[in-house]
Amino acid sequence: MLVTVKKYFLIAGGSISVALGVVGIFIPVLPTTPFFLLAVFCYFRSSKRLYKWMIHHKIFGVYIYNYITYKAVLKSTKIGALIFLWTGLSVSILVIDSWYVRAFLILIGVGVSIHLVLLKTVNKSEYISLGYTDEKQEV
Repeated sequence: MLVTVKKYFLIAGGSISVALGVVGIFIPVLPTTPFFLLAVFCYFRSSKRLYKWMIHHKIFGVYIYNYITYKAVLKSTKIGALIFLWTGLSVSILVIDSWYVRAFLILIGVGVSIHLVLLKTVNKSEYISLGYTDEKQEV
């Protein structure tokens, strides 16, 4: 019984994390990647089917798989993420009147930027040589 409760708790936590991660795609203050990684963590411990769904998802599965497996992102992904991050934050900073909220947004942007810059950067050919193909290994 306790195992079943834990399983459903982890599935619920993973599902909430996916929802927050999707919202985070559009709201620059809400981090997407940590929520998706938390979802993968929860699903891995509770549902093989949901874990496979996350890893094989056609939009964000490649990024999650690459991040978890190699601690690396494609150069184009890194550049796109930084541009999207700072564009969204800049618009938010211009709209917000509060200086401390602006400072908070800048700190978030700097923290996320540092994290992205510190990740290993790979180009397409290195990505393939690391063993990644469009067909990920079965879990």
